[in-house]
Amino acid sequence: MRDPSLVKHAKNMRATPTEPEQRMWFALRAKRLGGAKFRRQKVIGPYIVDFASRDPMLVIEVDGDSHSSQIDYDTERTAYLQTQGYRVIRFSNTDIMGNIEGVLSVVQTMIATPPLPSLSPEGERV
Repeated sequence: MRDPSLVKHAKNMRATPTEPEQRMWFALRAKRLGGAKFRRQKVIGPYIVDFASRDPMLVIEVDGDSHSSQIDYDTERTAYLQTQGYRVIRFSNTDIMGNIEGVLSVVQTMIATPPLPSLSPEGERV
């Protein structure tokens, strides 16, 4: 069950996006990029991610200046999302504001590239 306070916080974040988040959303919404359907400010477990697609299983994070001081938290968060089957890709606000075409090219490549098969602890493909 999702935490109601997280859902409320995600709704508030959708209502007040940053400029880089607005630019990404304009490019991603309505299956505009590679036909992938993205949701913004999506709750996944105990986290809110900036953009998420279930097909392919991809999370896009837009990192502002505050992320430079929370590397351990971001590492833990990425590990959790990967256990849920997501690939995680991060872009800085500067990347999005200064090179949106390059950012979208990377995202398009991720959409078009299937993930590597997972290996069980015994080394077998799952």
